[in-house]
Amino acid sequence: MQSVIEGKAYVLGDNVDTDQIIPAHYLTYNPSIPDEYKMFGKYALSSVPLGQAGLPKGHIPFHDPNDEFKSPYRIVVAGRNFGCGSSREHAPIALAAAGIQAVVAEFYARIFFRNSVNGGYLIPFEAESRLCDRICTGDMLHIDVSASLLRNVTTKEEWPLRPLGEVAPIIDAGGLFPFAKKSGMI
Repeated sequence: MQSVIEGKAYVLGDNVDTDQIIPAHYLTYNPSIPDEYKMFGKYALSSVPLGQAGLPKGHIPFHDPNDEFKSPYRIVVAGRNFGCGSSREHAPIALAAAGIQAVVAEFYARIFFRNSVNGGYLIPFEAESRLCDRICTGDMLHIDVSASLLRNVTTKEEWPLRPLGEVAPIIDAGGLFPFAKKSGMI
């Protein structure tokens, strides 16, 4: 696991569901095939309503104008209940395929949280306060993973994050199966 995650923030609000993260009609792609995996990145967050895409102003595209498969953002900051909806593991896969390394939310739908951890796709941090109202899309962020600390480099503010706890070794191993192999479980 990386000890530091840095990059620009992409800010979303509450109740961002898995259909907004990756619409169901793109689930025909197979993430184990490299040419199809990148399609998940292309369509990541494509169903977020425009007014809620890139807060606080909205109407900010998630993707790089020069690369339809990648995003210039590395950290998603969201409100409550991020990843609600269906149990598809494709939601964290789509964000990772677009280049997202971490999501910081007030709290997650548990299935999204576990899919992120179990697959080793991205790091789901929980904020101790409502950061989606204090961080703007485009702000440069710095996450000290071991200290569970988020710093907004743009505004010079800092906030504690909840420690990763028991999921840290799974994330560090790259997911549940690598963790099980490393631990001698399989």
